[in-house]
Amino acid sequence: MNDWPEGWSGDNRGSGYGRGSASARPESARVMRQVRRGATPPGPGPSAPPYGAGVPQQPSYTDGQGHGGDGYDSGYNTGQVYGGSGGSGGGQGPGRQAQGRPAPNWRRRIKWTAITVVTVLVVTTVGTYFWADSKLNRDVDLSKVIERPEAGEGTNYLIVGSDSREGMSKDQMKDLHTGYAEGKRTDSMMILHTGDNGSTLISLPRDSDVEIPSFVGSESGKKYPGTGRHTKLNAAYAEDGPELLVRTVEHNTGLRLDHYVEIGFGGFANIVDAVGGVEIDIPQDIKDKKSGADFKKGKQALDGQEALAFVRTRYALPGSDLDRTKNQQKFLSALASQVATPSTVLNPFRLYPTMGAGLDSLVVDKDMGLFDLASMFWAMKSVSGGDGTSMNMPVSGSVGGNLKWDDAKVKKLVEELKNDEKVTVSGN
Repeated sequence: MNDWPEGWSGDNRGSGYGRGSASARPESARVMRQVRRGATPPGPGPSAPPYGAGVPQQPSYTDGQGHGGDGYDSGYNTGQVYGGSGGSGGGQGPGRQAQGRPAPNWRRRIKWTAITVVTVLVVTTVGTYFWADSKLNRDVDLSKVIERPEAGEGTNYLIVGSDSREGMSKDQMKDLHTGYAEGKRTDSMMILHTGDNGSTLISLPRDSDVEIPSFVGSESGKKYPGTGRHTKLNAAYAEDGPELLVRTVEHNTGLRLDHYVEIGFGGFANIVDAVGGVEIDIPQDIKDKKSGADFKKGKQALDGQEALAFVRTRYALPGSDLDRTKNQQKFLSALASQVATPSTVLNPFRLYPTMGAGLDSLVVDKDMGLFDLASMFWAMKSVSGGDGTSMNMPVSGSVGGNLKWDDAKVKKLVEELKNDEKVTVSGN
């Protein structure tokens, strides 16, 4: 009896195991076709059935483990497993390093940062210089001064504080106790000498008795001969302005003045306010209704209004005008010292208002430059710091109500200044 289904007899099962096979080998024992790159393995055996058109013949294996005995290439070595070539595929092959961001070039960054900072500083400095230079009021022409003394060593400035109310409102005049007088007169006059042997600041009392020499009118151009007329020093300024004042000082001292600097009431107060006030040690209680001064003895910071009252006070002082000139020297030196501090120079919010307030209110000679002005301020600072000398012009007495200079001392003082020597003469 045939136990096989119809059509599945031993005669038609063939040579394979399972469906259509007569082989006694189990299917698990079948060996997959071995692939080998290169030539076909030797030995008899039927060749693989042909593939369809255009399909390449598959390589054979040389053993049952899927490893080639010779020339076997799995494709992993060349990246061909994923279709890549030479490690250029989407993955990273063995030995390949990841490419990260390049390390920053700090030397290059520091170099360009430094160049940028230097460029900004240069542009700012140059711009500030031309801005400040354009604001200087160069209204005094010293070339109009005639019969001038020979120049000596060092540099001499004539510093003048005028009572000009120009640009001030009536309320400001009232607050500053300046009065309402028109025009302008000299309220203080000083000679500042700078040189290799330190700085010397000499006050010229406004009531000094001087001779008005021959001069050329600053406006008319007409020459006025000297008549030997004597008057107070501040009258020379009132008569024909800065040029006649310079001519009178040079004639009565024999000292050539290189530069002229003038500041009015309003400008002086504005500069003090711009630097945030000036600290000064007031040696005694002061109360003066005319100037508005009302101070207690001791160190204190003065604003613009208080500073102007302090430097103008004379009626409340024992030495009147001589004591006032000492206070003026003391305060101007302190102001210069305050302006030259790092807190002002390195702070643009303080430096530019200070420069603006000062340059707007200063009147200088036509040859005055910013470096000359800076040199003047540094010299005044050195006087307040103890590296210079401050004094009044030596006075020997009075004549006709005016202060008479001590001729012998003045002559020696001028010689020392001309030769840029250490000043040994003492003033009042």
